[in-house]
Amino acid sequence: MSKRCFLGSKIHGATITCAHLEYRGSLSIDRALMKAVGLLPYEQIDVYNLDNGERLTTYAIPGGPGEICLNGAAAHKGEVGQRVIIAAYRWLDDDEARAHRPQVVVADSNNAVDEVIECSVTPDF
Repeated sequence: MSKRCFLGSKIHGATITCAHLEYRGSLSIDRALMKAVGLLPYEQIDVYNLDNGERLTTYAIPGGPGEICLNGAAAHKGEVGQRVIIAAYRWLDDDEARAHRPQVVVADSNNAVDEVIECSVTPDF
């Protein structure tokens, strides 16, 4: 059976708090945000910079409270104060997809959960 790729987790509007070029890669994310959307350490993520349009693929690692830190080469993709979208995707078969509920939160200016968005893949057609 073939599978399709769907949004699994998304943190919308998180603010970059730091960038460490000499770190060996990844994005440090506030643990509470990771938990809120079900992201696991070392899970592949895409990061979309809302302010400059840059995009990158990396992996998530747990960060400190309020932290969103671009590490390694990713540090070139954004600056402190810019906002990003962090997304992870899941490959699902048709039956899994129809029951799937992406976990989506909007971050506030301190990178805490401001809003939880209820999502459903169930088509209305």
